[in-house]
Amino acid sequence: MYCIVMMTNWLPDLQQGKGPIYVRLADQIETAITGGALPAGAKLPPQRNLAYDLGITIGTVSRAYALVHERGLVSGEVGRGTFVRDIHHAAPEANLDPVTAALVGTRLITPPPGKIRFDSTAAPDVGQGAYLQTHIAAILRDHPADIASYTRSFPDHWFAAGARWLSKGDWAPSPRDIVPTLGAHAGIMAVIAAVTSPGDKVVFEHHTYSQVSRAAGLAGRRTILVDSDGDGVIPEDFERVCAQQHPKVAFLMSSAQNPTLATLPLDRRMAIVDIARRYSVWLIEDDLYGAMSPQPLPPLAELGPERTFMVGGLSKSVAAGVRGGWVACPPHFAQRVRIAHKMMTGGMPFLLAELCARLVLSGDALRIRALCAEEIASRETLARDYLSGFDFVSHPAVPFLWLALPEPWLSGTFKNAALTEGVLIDDEDEFKAGRSEKVLHRARISFSSPQQRDEVRTGFAILRRLLENGSAGYDSVA
Repeated sequence: MYCIVMMTNWLPDLQQGKGPIYVRLADQIETAITGGALPAGAKLPPQRNLAYDLGITIGTVSRAYALVHERGLVSGEVGRGTFVRDIHHAAPEANLDPVTAALVGTRLITPPPGKIRFDSTAAPDVGQGAYLQTHIAAILRDHPADIASYTRSFPDHWFAAGARWLSKGDWAPSPRDIVPTLGAHAGIMAVIAAVTSPGDKVVFEHHTYSQVSRAAGLAGRRTILVDSDGDGVIPEDFERVCAQQHPKVAFLMSSAQNPTLATLPLDRRMAIVDIARRYSVWLIEDDLYGAMSPQPLPPLAELGPERTFMVGGLSKSVAAGVRGGWVACPPHFAQRVRIAHKMMTGGMPFLLAELCARLVLSGDALRIRALCAEEIASRETLARDYLSGFDFVSHPAVPFLWLALPEPWLSGTFKNAALTEGVLIDDEDEFKAGRSEKVLHRARISFSSPQQRDEVRTGFAILRRLLENGSAGYDSVA
């Protein structure tokens, strides 16, 4: 513990330093902290007051405060203000909750052995190993020198493969606008890094692929939430958010949204693109699951090509162990995203990029995806049989379902009860992009990871038994 020292006479000199004003302000705060002018426990001036004293906007001060928070120099206390941390004597390891430290989101880093994995949507095992062995052997034979070195140049067929894989309906990106990435997640974060700065706001649905919002938060970006319903993002609320919060980018899944499986109808797609244009908001369209469930609808990238980044990859429909993906960028943005991707990941390994390109261009990726789709459809049929009578949303080509829990189940309670019975599932909190008051009483049940269908049947049977006996989830030992 340390005493709180109220700020009185410190004021930064924004004529010093380089870069945008908010960066110079953050640097001045850091210099004052490390030099002792702002001691541990000191309270930074209220943002409105500092903005007035310096003659700058509150938004500029807010971005600076967010940046020094990202640097670990200050901590915010709701209703009290922003305080300087004791950076000289901090022992963060001692303060880690061992349970929290073992989690990524709400999932255990190392799941207990012997459990049925209904918490992963990786592509099912349909014999991909034989395809991969053939291509990897050929790459080792044809490119021994390239594998032994760093990737310094990208051959044209890497971009052609990405353009082919991301093509959808009548829309096809140009190879010159393609960026090969270390999977879809890395591609998304590269886009966020390329088009935003620390302190900028990113729009997410209340329930979505929340690991992007967590990663964006680690990079100093701020999350704001937009409402959605069974048809996806509600355009009226998206416009409200854009008008009031001034975000730089929105992360969306236009088809087979994770975890709700919502697909935006055409009128909403057109409205969202129009709103993004009017408020100068970039769009990131994650099409990992949309590519598995073809829709006769134009992607956002076709409706708004000048501001939409389309992201896709191989993890859900070909092989998750092959961390391959691509981003289709608006014209003239590919180089910017490629540099951001290299800075954030260290760059593309030749073996991976070449393997992904060969899988796609040879047609083997499509063949594997067809086998995966067949297996997923069979398992989705099992889900319909075992969970008949219960309320859930599913799609024959998508490896998860969105289950509505009957009374008296709560999402977290159901997850814990399933774990006790030997099944790992995801509660709705796993998909919350931020602090949301929306409670849906749902759980995501994924069914692509188990090796055998008998294991899938066992898992569904256990879940049905729990759903039918809700009181079991509330039994406890005093």
